[in-house]
Amino acid sequence: MAELTPMMQQYMETKKEYSDCILFYRLGDFYEMFFDDALTASRELEITLTGKNCGLEERAPMCGVPYHAVDIYLNKLVSKGYKVAICEQMEDPATAKGLVKREVVRIVTPGTNLSMQTLDETKNNYIMCVVYIADRYGLSVADITTGDYFVTELDSSGKLLDEICKFMPSELICNEAFFISGLDIDDLRERLKITIYSLESWYFDDAICVRRLKEHFHVSSMEGLGIADYSCGIIGAGALLIYLEETQKNSLSHLTRLTPYATGKYMLLDSSTRRNLELTETLREKNKRGSLLWVLDKTKTAMGARTLRKYIEQPLIHKESIERRLDAVEELKSNAISREEIREYLSPVYDLERLVTKITYKSANPRDMIAFQSSLAMLPHIRYILEDMQSPLLKKLWEDLDTLEDLCTLISSAICEEPPLAMKEGDIIRDGYNEEVDRLRSAKTEGKNWLADLEAEEREKTGIKNLRVKYNKVFGYYLEVTNSYKNLVPDYYTRKQTLANAERYITPRLKELEDTILGAEDKLYALEYELYCEVRDIVGREVVRIQNTAKAIADIDVLASLALVAERNNYIRPKINENGKIEIKDGRHPVVEKMIPNDMFIANDTFLDDKKKRIAIITGPNMAGKSTYMRQTALIVLMAQIGSFVPASEANIGIVDRIFTRVGASDDLASGQSTFMVEMTEVANILRNATKNSLLILDEIGRGTSTFDGLSIAWAVVEHISNTKLLGAKTLFATHYHELTELEGKIDNVNNYCIAVKEKGDDIVFLRKIVKGGADKSYGIQVAKLAGVPESVISRAKEIAEELLNADITGRIKDIAAGGHEAAVKTKKYDDVDLAQMSLFDTVKDDDVLEELKNLDISHLTPIDALNTLYQLQNKLKNRW
Repeated sequence: MAELTPMMQQYMETKKEYSDCILFYRLGDFYEMFFDDALTASRELEITLTGKNCGLEERAPMCGVPYHAVDIYLNKLVSKGYKVAICEQMEDPATAKGLVKREVVRIVTPGTNLSMQTLDETKNNYIMCVVYIADRYGLSVADITTGDYFVTELDSSGKLLDEICKFMPSELICNEAFFISGLDIDDLRERLKITIYSLESWYFDDAICVRRLKEHFHVSSMEGLGIADYSCGIIGAGALLIYLEETQKNSLSHLTRLTPYATGKYMLLDSSTRRNLELTETLREKNKRGSLLWVLDKTKTAMGARTLRKYIEQPLIHKESIERRLDAVEELKSNAISREEIREYLSPVYDLERLVTKITYKSANPRDMIAFQSSLAMLPHIRYILEDMQSPLLKKLWEDLDTLEDLCTLISSAICEEPPLAMKEGDIIRDGYNEEVDRLRSAKTEGKNWLADLEAEEREKTGIKNLRVKYNKVFGYYLEVTNSYKNLVPDYYTRKQTLANAERYITPRLKELEDTILGAEDKLYALEYELYCEVRDIVGREVVRIQNTAKAIADIDVLASLALVAERNNYIRPKINENGKIEIKDGRHPVVEKMIPNDMFIANDTFLDDKKKRIAIITGPNMAGKSTYMRQTALIVLMAQIGSFVPASEANIGIVDRIFTRVGASDDLASGQSTFMVEMTEVANILRNATKNSLLILDEIGRGTSTFDGLSIAWAVVEHISNTKLLGAKTLFATHYHELTELEGKIDNVNNYCIAVKEKGDDIVFLRKIVKGGADKSYGIQVAKLAGVPESVISRAKEIAEELLNADITGRIKDIAAGGHEAAVKTKKYDDVDLAQMSLFDTVKDDDVLEELKNLDISHLTPIDALNTLYQLQNKLKNRW
């Protein structure tokens, strides 16, 4: 029976240990893949599939990638959700006895990818661990490229989904029970593009998790980490740490703190609201341009860009914290010269967070260290400018900003200004840093002079005018003589190699020089590498100081960006209140106004409170600006709560705990959900989770079904929200159901507003201005005309509209509301809905019931008739307004 070759046996043993990974197996200058891995990799990477003799009857499928380009191929596989194990040669093949020793040095997964070339520097690359135990979720999140590491605990799948949408991890690891927790795992994989793995049960063992956290953070108890109350969260954080240690094969010394957080500390934003408000990307194209982040992001550093994204995704809900940010932004806005100086010094600052991670991983090359040093050189200037700032937050950032001058001096004195990328080929250490390096470098330089002298001397001696001293890695140094001078070669030359048109020789003197020069060179390169590693390790030991400074720099960058945007875009500082009042004068949509040329955006006012102005019903035609107006209100509130100035002439913002939006919908055909089902699911989520301190943005509720049902649902939703015992949230409610304007007089906290429209014959002009009162027309046909619908269709639509006018629900309701009867409808249609469905809108008065009772002839009523009559009268009383 055929047996595998020794090399393939070694491969199979390694593969067995990492069976869930694609194994990149180092063979010389290539990483090779075999068998199923080769089939997968050749397909996904579009590289040639070949075969290799492995000792079996059939050749093993094989493909490979060159080691110097491995990152490109590795990132392609990881971005598609694969795990890749990197198996390196642990000894030099030239000196190894027998089979070269190989080991897996790292496992790369979507959430542990460290490649700075492929990761978006403006976004964190999070990995999340979720453990589901007894209806609770322990959640831990980390970004190993920056050292961020968080933990929390949740009590519902809805809250967990909000956190997943907030962090948008590229990878999620979990226990088996998570798959039966009720969350739609396929939706997370398909829609959110998250790679999800379940881990073996031992990862989630309480004792193991606690022990690993204690060992890593050098604490004696969970109280020392401040997470003793997170019993479920501790398991999530411990399992994540164990998983990271197993995949990184590294001490993870840059994970210096585990930060517990409570979801109640920030405004909660569900996935629907994040999408609809286009906070970090546009709804359709998924581009940054056109989002709120695009408007506010004028940051200079990658750290600042990531922090601003966090600000936007996690607005504050405590007044004191918001005011601290606003004070800092105001001071930087009013000190434009200092602000611009700070921004100028921030420009050359590289990504300190990710650079220090590379340093602690020992993968930082000399150029990374110089980039790090040039960034540190900017810190004293930034700190000097901050010294004069008075706002509490800027004062604190000034204190937190360690200028790290000792590390900057160390690197600049040790490492050359323009070092090579390679770490083991010399020219790294600066002259004067180390005596031995200077001596060996001198020997290396002198050696070149010695060789030049030898070459001149041998030419003189032999008369061979074109004699050259040359070098290659195989033969070392040699004398090269062309065939035309071969007859002049002396006896003491020893032939080394024959070429087509020349001969290569060596002499005892050249051999002696070679030993001296190459010995010095080898020693020099080894010493330079050793000293470089020493410097890198010294810097790596200061990871806590560096991370603290990086956080301070990121916050300074964000505050300066918000100040600049406020100045350029004519934003004002909002007042912040806790009494539930939202008052905006001349509010503008921050994104739309940037898209419209020549300051043509029409500003509008908003007033909502917890009393008589709780709900605004907004009517008006499509395209008139209802959605823009409502979104701008939500964005202004959100901007205020992240500590930004806002686009308005005045703003007094009552802190809201959540913003909910229900804006438009599309069929979710993949999961079998219609537009209406999606809409109702979102409405259900809002009504269940909103509080009286929430802000609701509801656009066209009920339009996905029949007019009667849709109107009834919309009406009932407004009623529910307006009732302070049930909800009582501040709400902007846009609708085409003009009948809802009837609620203004019936519910004391509902108010009507509409978008002003100017009519010019059959044409209309949108004035984009919100005015008091309700619209009585939809202008649908005029909008169709504006959109370019053919004139013949427009004319026919007018005719049909005229014919349907009397049968229209609007006419019927107005007639019934005025005290008329069903007979007012001219023509009875076969599909007319029973008017009993419309009892919701009846205006029956007590007097009507009394009159009907007076006229009853009880003596002629059978018992059944009497019961039916009593039932009808009781219904009329129940449904009156």
